[in-house]
Amino acid sequence: QVQLVESGGGLVQAGDSLRLSCVASGHTSSSYGYAMGWFRQAPGKERELVAAISWSGSNTYYKDSVKGRFTISRDNAKNTVYLQMNSLKPEDTAVYYCAADTVYYDTYVARGGYDYWGQGTQVTVSS
Repeated sequence: QVQLVESGGGLVQAGDSLRLSCVASGHTSSSYGYAMGWFRQAPGKERELVAAISWSGSNTYYKDSVKGRFTISRDNAKNTVYLQMNSLKPEDTAVYYCAADTVYYDTYVARGGYDYWGQGTQVTVSS
């Protein structure tokens, strides 16, 4: 079992930056690891994948609308994944969730099928 705790959300103005953090704790093994992802869900909309990163950190994925603005990274020594969000827009307003997917290949980037989820952190961008 893996527990994920997000932090770093808040209320900002358009054009500002935020950095979200997600700390993972629980069972670990040398035989497998966790690909990580950041999802978001705005009111009345479906949850969507914003960015994802492989277990090794070598491969990443970004939703088109955040490319060039958001950066996902991880520090495996700290069991932490980050989402640096720059040039925020009102349409980025949502609850952001961290998720972990059990993987056996360290270069795999998960687009879905995540096993564990955090409780979410609110990001509100005012115009």
